[in-house]
Amino acid sequence: MRTRLDVVVGVLTFKRPAALDLTLERILAQVTELDQVGGVDIGVRVVVVDNDPQASARGVTEKYPSITYVVEPVPGISAGRNRALDEAADGDVLVFIDDDETPLEKWLSSLIETWQSTGATAVMGRVVSVFETTLDPWIAAGGFFVRRTMPSGTPITVAAAGNLLLDLHQMSRIGARFDPAMGLTGGEDTLLSRHIIEGGGTIVWCDESAALDHVPASRTTKKWVLTRAWSHGNTATLVDLKMSATPGSRSRVRAKALVKGSTRIAGGTARCAWGVLRGNLRDRARGRRAVYRGAGLMSGALGIAYLEYARGSRWRWRRDVESGSGS
Repeated sequence: MRTRLDVVVGVLTFKRPAALDLTLERILAQVTELDQVGGVDIGVRVVVVDNDPQASARGVTEKYPSITYVVEPVPGISAGRNRALDEAADGDVLVFIDDDETPLEKWLSSLIETWQSTGATAVMGRVVSVFETTLDPWIAAGGFFVRRTMPSGTPITVAAAGNLLLDLHQMSRIGARFDPAMGLTGGEDTLLSRHIIEGGGTIVWCDESAALDHVPASRTTKKWVLTRAWSHGNTATLVDLKMSATPGSRSRVRAKALVKGSTRIAGGTARCAWGVLRGNLRDRARGRRAVYRGAGLMSGALGIAYLEYARGSRWRWRRDVESGSGS
């Protein structure tokens, strides 16, 4: 029977020192009070992975002597997440939280308790959006920032890494890591989820673990929401292609994405038009978003990728993405 659990909290950051400071303050407030969960002694270590080669987060982390600070110079979210996996290699579980999220009370202990009770490979907690400004009525009507919720322990097939616990022993057995080729497009957590399930692992939900996602005004515009929908459609196709082992299966994925994308475009256009006729803002917003997601699905099939996390040009042909090249 396990008598001690070594937990590593991994915080990825890139040029957000003020947000990181608040996140670390709230994490450490929980860590200092957490010495046992489910009758097991807990040891917690916090690791900050700075994806800025200029080490812009160093000054913030120096305020907290107990924190381990490392710089990952390779651009991209996959490189940062894999560096956290490497830094946590001697631990039992790794818990990811983003630098712009504020963990709420029992965020960490709830993740651990759900993991202990289910034995899952991964446990995903809730993320709750909070906003700097009042939402545009179009954004609010579309419900684009409404996050899902469900009973703890519910099996899920895809997990976002913003509030996520990983069982490191099971991850090692499965051999799952974040694909470097998805580091600039996003979707690396979706692909990881697929590998976990394919490798015989399980992912469950934890409703009691919650973190606030502080959404800046720049991310509550129509342009951002629609670009995000396009990007998500694009990465959905790229993930399916990554999971396809043969030329034939990849051809089928492309054909399916073209059909699915065109169907979404047609359906979204019809819903948007219906919304205009009825004066229904929700239908107009959701329909337009569906059009952009459909276009993203098709673009992935046609060899175009949108590099959401790139620091230079954001457009790339898929062959470059699949080889993991460039930023």
